[in-house]
Amino acid sequence: MRDLIASTSRPVLPPTARFAHLRRMAALFVVVSAGLAAGPVSRPNVLFLAADDLRMNLGCYGDRVAKTPNLDRLARRGVTFERAYCQQALCNPSRASLLTGLRPDTLRVWNLPTHFRENLPDAVTLPQYFKQQGYFTQNVGKIFHNFRTTIEGDPVSWSVPAVLHFASHSTDVALLDGGTAPPNTAKTKGTEARDVPDDAYFDGRVAAAAIKALQECSSRGKPFFLGVGFWKPHLPFNPPQRYWDLYRREDIPPPRNPTAPVNAPRMALANASEGKTAKPDEVAELRHGYYAATSYMDAQLGKVIAELDRLGLADSTVIVFWSDHGFHLGEQGLWGKTSNYENAAQVPLIVVTPGMRRAGAKAAGLVELLDLYPTLVELCGLPPREGLAGVSLRPMLDDPAVKVKPAAFTQAPRPANIQGGQSDTMGYSMRDDRYRYTEWREWSSGRVRARELYDHQADPDESVNRAGDAQLAETVQALSARLAKQFPPHALPAE
Repeated sequence: MRDLIASTSRPVLPPTARFAHLRRMAALFVVVSAGLAAGPVSRPNVLFLAADDLRMNLGCYGDRVAKTPNLDRLARRGVTFERAYCQQALCNPSRASLLTGLRPDTLRVWNLPTHFRENLPDAVTLPQYFKQQGYFTQNVGKIFHNFRTTIEGDPVSWSVPAVLHFASHSTDVALLDGGTAPPNTAKTKGTEARDVPDDAYFDGRVAAAAIKALQECSSRGKPFFLGVGFWKPHLPFNPPQRYWDLYRREDIPPPRNPTAPVNAPRMALANASEGKTAKPDEVAELRHGYYAATSYMDAQLGKVIAELDRLGLADSTVIVFWSDHGFHLGEQGLWGKTSNYENAAQVPLIVVTPGMRRAGAKAAGLVELLDLYPTLVELCGLPPREGLAGVSLRPMLDDPAVKVKPAAFTQAPRPANIQGGQSDTMGYSMRDDRYRYTEWREWSSGRVRARELYDHQADPDESVNRAGDAQLAETVQALSARLAKQFPPHALPAE
């Protein structure tokens, strides 16, 4: 040790000078540490949180009835995107689009059974790209569609086999360790209220598995991409009883626009309905069940984020929360998804980054789910990916007042044929700052069979189709030209 000290060229400081020097070094360490905490983290982790069929009924989006404290807290930590849209309001096409960064027409995926790799076997998914860049990638719960084919999810995307990702929503029934589940106190088809623990259903078990995965990821010594997919609030609306008890049914409002839009083409309303009903008491119970299922999902998500914080990973992790599409609960006379209307197309989206300086901000610009792929690539400092259809939302995270695109696009085939089969019409819908404009085009030729135009400035509930108004003819013509730039009229390939 003396030889080492003697060999250095630095002078030996007297005790008082050494003390002052140490104080200066300590102060410098504090400044540097503070600067690192406030700045971006190199190769951060990604916690990728998904919900299924989640509407905008969250406290952080202004719903005064919703009990969603965990998502509300997450919104205060990040940027909440107020106008985010899916690319097709159906699970498989939406998730395939988001996870490949490509639109449904490019993937040729418009239904539930078709796996995107059947048409694009060499596609590189978002988690797969992170895996290629040295990340440990893991899937707990429903991230890819729960295919009922020989391919479960997308194994090549993950470093270890996915868990709790492959099932049917109808099999999400109350399971207890011994004993029989208590009776169901709900009455309407598609609803269930039983006094059981959270882990009696899928999402409680997803949360437990995700917590274990976080604990294991924290000790691996390499960045991770952890996808956690919750199955709720998708039907059946069967959260444990205590989540129903969070609400008084009389406080839950009925649909504001329960009838079909005036002058809407019939094909626009021929969606794949789920749980359709006209009885007021059934409508009330279904809407109550949806809110309760949302609160149940929120509670499970809160457990996962609490574990991330407990492990000290929050300052080195990008958190993204999204839903694959929205859901009609009687609005416009519709139940379920597969429409091009706002209730099905719009989705919640929250992004939190380490050292975020605009925490709690709301971004009003239009964005699409397929923008998440380039966004996460940029946020994590990975080499850019060519050929993606989306754009990075990083500018909006830095300044939520920025706009990165003029419009968002959603589409829906008719007949919906969600289980496969030939459709004869595709509806292409464009949402800009003011209007939702939709063209229903003949599948074989691209010919426009019907149009819809909704003025969100005057009619946010999309209750009157004004595409045929003579005074708006120039507006329709201009919007049609803009839509054609994104989706040129042409025949679509066979399914």
